[in-house]
Amino acid sequence: MRIIVIGNGGREHALGWKFVQSAQVDRVFCIPGNGGTATLDKCQNIPLSPEDFDGIAQFAKETHVNVVVVGPEVPLALGIADVLMQQGIAVFGPTRAGAQIEASKTWAKSLMEAANVPTAKAQSFTDAASASAYVEAQGTPIVIKADGLAAGKGVTVALTPAEAIAAIEDAFQGKFGEAGSRVLIEEYLTGQEVSVLALTDGITLRPLVPAQDHKRIGEGDTGPNTGGMGVYAPLPIVTDALMDRIQAEVLEPVMRNCDRVKSTIAGCCMPD
Repeated sequence: MRIIVIGNGGREHALGWKFVQSAQVDRVFCIPGNGGTATLDKCQNIPLSPEDFDGIAQFAKETHVNVVVVGPEVPLALGIADVLMQQGIAVFGPTRAGAQIEASKTWAKSLMEAANVPTAKAQSFTDAASASAYVEAQGTPIVIKADGLAAGKGVTVALTPAEAIAAIEDAFQGKFGEAGSRVLIEEYLTGQEVSVLALTDGITLRPLVPAQDHKRIGEGDTGPNTGGMGVYAPLPIVTDALMDRIQAEVLEPVMRNCDRVKSTIAGCCMPD
């Protein structure tokens, strides 16, 4: 097989590192790749932008690639899977509609509510005045989230009204670009953070190993949020019983209710 890996981060390095270990893999092309992927046997960095969909499609055809594996959120949110599949190229990754679960926090919240997934109380706003009034009514602590993709840095855990208002103003004044044109204001929850990714074709569901990261930049959970540093897995706090609950209460309801969600929300978590 010949595989293209889209992206230039540690995630893509890990994907490429694992792919080249397979006897079934003849060649891995990383677009654009990084210094680590450049050192892998059977791997070649290709100087194309992850957002150059036509260029990637042309390269995939010319090199007889079997599948394109997309790592980053941005190309998925922009529809790379749709473009490549329309040209007969197999893609591992959701369509543009499905990628909204990551690209829009408001859409993801609506998805959870439609599928009856337990989730924090929240409301979405498109102007600073209404958002600020909501914060004043709800009180703090409270969580302010830029709706779109902000490289993991669009969330503010506001402990005071002043912090919350400042986060709202930053978003609407363009700190996160288009990602901040809408904000989701969410109930503040405390506890351990667990991240669970799962693979599905709409019928079969396969959760991956749960992981945990440390969002805040400073020691003792201080400072602004990052994209998530210091990720480790597996987690001793995630028991088999908890994984069963996550699958039963979160993953399966989303998959089961996909058709119903389609009728109430623009897009879905799986392609048709």
